[in-house]
Amino acid sequence: MSETGKPEGESHETDAAETAAGESAAAGTATPQSSKWGAAYGEAAGDEDGARDGDEQQARIAALEAENADVKDRLLRLAADMENLRRRTEREVKDARTYAVTSFAREMLSVADNLSRALDAVPEEHRADESSGLKALIEGVDMTEKGLLATLEKHGVRKLEPQGQRFDPNFHQAMFEIPNPEVPNGTVLQVVQAGYAIGERVLRPAMVGVSKGGPKAAPAEARGAEAEAGTGQ
Repeated sequence: MSETGKPEGESHETDAAETAAGESAAAGTATPQSSKWGAAYGEAAGDEDGARDGDEQQARIAALEAENADVKDRLLRLAADMENLRRRTEREVKDARTYAVTSFAREMLSVADNLSRALDAVPEEHRADESSGLKALIEGVDMTEKGLLATLEKHGVRKLEPQGQRFDPNFHQAMFEIPNPEVPNGTVLQVVQAGYAIGERVLRPAMVGVSKGGPKAAPAEARGAEAEAGTGQ
């Protein structure tokens, strides 16, 4: 018999049962706490992973936006280059069409000069003299000159008519001065050799004589302003 009054074997069995029950109770008490910490850790890990994924997505979006902006900028530059190329090509084609006959037209100017000299060399009295037989020849030469000028003009070559106009160094070449106080200074009074232009370019400047000693010619801008002021009044 043990001191507790129970048989010795039964006492040992009771102690073992009580120990097992205590451990079971302790285990039962610790299990919910462990589960709570495990859940909290899992949630923290999930939040961290979610934040990391969010940062990666933001970085990816920023990279895609930067790439999109770069592609857009390149496309705009390419479109601008293509537009400039188109305009330049159109201008070059237009210039090629306009000035393709420049060399040929310049060679034909000597023919036009000779025809003009032939007409100027005929005395005035023979122009109307039908008996001399020169009238038909003169008319033929005159028609040939007019036909040549018309053909040149058809291809963009025009004859300059500077007589009475203000001297323009871009289209005229002054050969001498003519004293004349009655006309504005720098007015073309005589044409020694006709000038020609093709498109916006001078094919050959007109050789002229300009006035000297007259009143100073008003600039074109001043004359335009005066004309507008007169119209407004």
